Amino acid sequence: MITCYLRYIINPARLAEFEAYGKMWIPLVEKFGGQHHGYFLPSEGANNVALALFSFPSLATYEVYRERAKTDPDCMAAFQYAEDTGCIVSYERSFFRPVFS
Repeated sequence: MITCYLRYIINPARLAEFEAYGKMWIPLVEKFGGQHHGYFLPSEGANNVALALFSFPSLATYEVYRERAKTDPDCMAAFQYAEDTGCIVSYERSFFRPVFS
């Protein structure tokens, strides 16, 4: 299993738009075989940092998701929504291997 960690720098004036964007992606990740662990929005502290976590069975299945997302109409609409609203300033992506008992 591989877990993708996304750290976003968001436009705090567009928090509602970023939340809507996150809600678009949760079912899309699941549509392609992933398990979404949610988006985490600013509460206390920095008002421009948000996180997302989701897992795939392997890096290979994640890569298939990434390729399919490039042409999927719903994914393309979510990308366009973020672009149109300006809710995301930047983001970084890291991968982790979870450890369970």
